[in-house]
Amino acid sequence: MVWLMLGLGAVAISSATAGALLAMSLTSTPLLQSQLSPEDADVFNEGESISSDTNFRLPQLTRPVNILVLGIKVLTSDLDDLPESSRNQGYHALVNSFDGLSDTMLLLRFDPEHKQLSVLSLPRDTRTWVEGVGETKLNEANVHGGPALAATTTTELLGGVKIDRYVRINVQGVEKLIDALGGVTVYVPKDMQYQDDSQHLYIDLKQGEQHLDGNQALQFLRFRYDQNGDIGRIQRQQMMMRALQEQALSPATLTRLPQILSVIQSNIDTNLSVEELVALVGFAAQTSRSNVEMLMLPGRFSTPDQYSLSYWLPSRSRIETMMGRYFGLDVDSSAEESARSVRIAIQDSSDRPDAVDQLVNQLQAAGYSNVSVDRPWSEPLATTRVIAQQGDTHSADAVQEAIGLGEVRIESTGSLDSDVTIQLGTDWQPER
Repeated sequence: MVWLMLGLGAVAISSATAGALLAMSLTSTPLLQSQLSPEDADVFNEGESISSDTNFRLPQLTRPVNILVLGIKVLTSDLDDLPESSRNQGYHALVNSFDGLSDTMLLLRFDPEHKQLSVLSLPRDTRTWVEGVGETKLNEANVHGGPALAATTTTELLGGVKIDRYVRINVQGVEKLIDALGGVTVYVPKDMQYQDDSQHLYIDLKQGEQHLDGNQALQFLRFRYDQNGDIGRIQRQQMMMRALQEQALSPATLTRLPQILSVIQSNIDTNLSVEELVALVGFAAQTSRSNVEMLMLPGRFSTPDQYSLSYWLPSRSRIETMMGRYFGLDVDSSAEESARSVRIAIQDSSDRPDAVDQLVNQLQAAGYSNVSVDRPWSEPLATTRVIAQQGDTHSADAVQEAIGLGEVRIESTGSLDSDVTIQLGTDWQPER
């Protein structure tokens, strides 16, 4: 979702002419599709400039910026003010609205000082305090108070991280944006089948690398019917964002700019100005993949005996450490994990038990005593990935050094119970 909005626009920023076209096209239709009260507007640091503009170049980011992105899914059954003809369609149809539960929540930090882009996935089932509601799921904040309440709730959850702007996009917008892009190529990690006649939601995808159109991509993003539920869905969202990051920055995307702009104008609500949006997409265009960090809110699943509903229970200490490392919160994050305490999980993509055994032995010889073998990684990999599952780059770098190869990635696609996940590729060659 974030790379659809920012990555697509970043292609236009590659030239002054295209950037000017982007700015003029977006100016013709306001990006703000909901009216914020003065009190709600004050929640965001709107008075503080985030970009500079001159007559001679496109706007540039001037400071680190935190942006809350909300993916909204609204059904006809969720709204009371729809005409009867729209409500009685025989099923719960999707509605072009921003007033529902936030099906997806991301916090983005654009940091021009360190040339980094951090993306934090916030599980929608996170148990937290929502003002006026009480302890409930994080995704309810938008329903009860719009983007302002979603922002204040997120700030409280994250220990005081300030939010500068927000972006809301509905489900229809995601599908249309991917179609406007021409589809997306991604590896589907498993067969996905699901049917819900009440919503006309039909998911039918086969495992393997595929080029998905908008509807199929939405199936991939909405599927959560496995043992990890919504957390597995977040992991697949990060896979999709990685794929879109590379594809959206292709020069070929420039030819699709008119369709892309039309979708943005109709399906996105944000308090970003046009100049600020141009500055953000320009920054995204210049950010290398290695400087894009994909994180997930640290926590664990609740157990059936704790609550009547299923929750993601946030880990306050791990959140504080992550916010200090990646979101500019002033905390003491100097303490690092020792080799003895780092939890390492191995996911083999090469179908070589002997290679896994030797990797375990080498890690143990290097002082790592908490090593486990997780389920295999379904996508065949030529290059081993060392995943900083909890955002701990120090530990991931140390593990990479210990095994002598691999690409360090800051994302949350590995084993949920690990600090570092090694997704083993064919470049690891066991001794004979």
